[in-house]
Amino acid sequence: MYRLYARSVQKGLKAGMNYLPWREPELLVGPGSLEGLAGKVKSLGIHSVLIITDRDIAKLGLLDVMLVGLDSLGIKYLVYDQTVANPTIVNIEEARGLYVANECEALIAFGGGSPIDCAKAVGARIARPEKQIPELKGLFHVRKQIPTLFTVPTTAGTGSEATLAAVVTNSETLEKYAINDTSLIPHYAVLDPLLTMKLPPAITAATGMDALTHAVEAYIGNSNTYETRKDCREVVQLVFANLYEAYRNGDNLTARTNMQWASYLAGKAFTRAYVGNVHAIAHTLGGFYSMPHGLANAIILPHVLEYYGKSVYDPLSELADLIGITSHSDTRQMKAEKFIEEIRALNHAMNIPEQVDGIMVEDIPLMVKRAFADANPLYPVPKILSKREFTELYEVIRV
Repeated sequence: MYRLYARSVQKGLKAGMNYLPWREPELLVGPGSLEGLAGKVKSLGIHSVLIITDRDIAKLGLLDVMLVGLDSLGIKYLVYDQTVANPTIVNIEEARGLYVANECEALIAFGGGSPIDCAKAVGARIARPEKQIPELKGLFHVRKQIPTLFTVPTTAGTGSEATLAAVVTNSETLEKYAINDTSLIPHYAVLDPLLTMKLPPAITAATGMDALTHAVEAYIGNSNTYETRKDCREVVQLVFANLYEAYRNGDNLTARTNMQWASYLAGKAFTRAYVGNVHAIAHTLGGFYSMPHGLANAIILPHVLEYYGKSVYDPLSELADLIGITSHSDTRQMKAEKFIEEIRALNHAMNIPEQVDGIMVEDIPLMVKRAFADANPLYPVPKILSKREFTELYEVIRV
């Protein structure tokens, strides 16, 4: 009965998506495109911005080109660099306080998914000052325009520069959840692959697998459109052709450029077609153990795809054909299994473990409860999992 209810909700949402005020960010693309950001800010008549980033980005000096540009055009700025992986409500409120106290007019998110998610949530709080972050959890509780949001991704994986979601963590309850609203889609995004050249191999691997997970989960779900399917297929091709090279040779500008584009396309796809049970489980690992989201997705993805069984044979066989790992005599099941093994092989080549170390048995019941609530009824997954099935999966993925 519950499955019937969930499918009804998903069908209704898919139909309603056509009537939402979608937008895509205006892009500044290519090596050195960051140099044009200050001019874009100036052209919009913005005089003061809050830059949200993290300590590592600040220490690496990646902000310097942008700050010089802002200074040269007389644009005031303040830098909040305390964002942590899996940004917390504390981060959001600290940054919001700086924005309001300094009468800023726009937000610049600079970094990986965490600073971008933090900036989106700050925007949501500014748009709805009467609501606290927990009250904005879920679908369409913002419904007002946020300040102009510029995003500068420095990783190639989260796709947050294209999505309607801000994922936040309540450090007191260890709960990780999303605020989803079309008003959170960034207004501008800078896709400058030079910013990803210094990424360590492990982060390159994890964030790249995050992009693959977004594309695969969107593709096998039931809320695809022609456009999202097209984008997902391109992402899968780009990841298998470029991720290992970017991991192995971080100075390969072509591979870095292709992975950044894959990340953006995957974000654009899943913000319309949703993700699935891989993300539901990964969110709990981030909330309970601060596990990097991309790494969690990378480990969980092949396990969940295998657990789905025949419900994903068709779409996975299509993706296997797409990347050229099948033969004419293969059945749909054989093709799907080859695709899953190709994911495992890519993980192995990049030293991503097969299972998650450190999951506490006593935490599993609450994680199951939260993963089930995260996934249902909204995620249009190929197979709706019961709490018992989620429990089985946690046992499979833990060491």
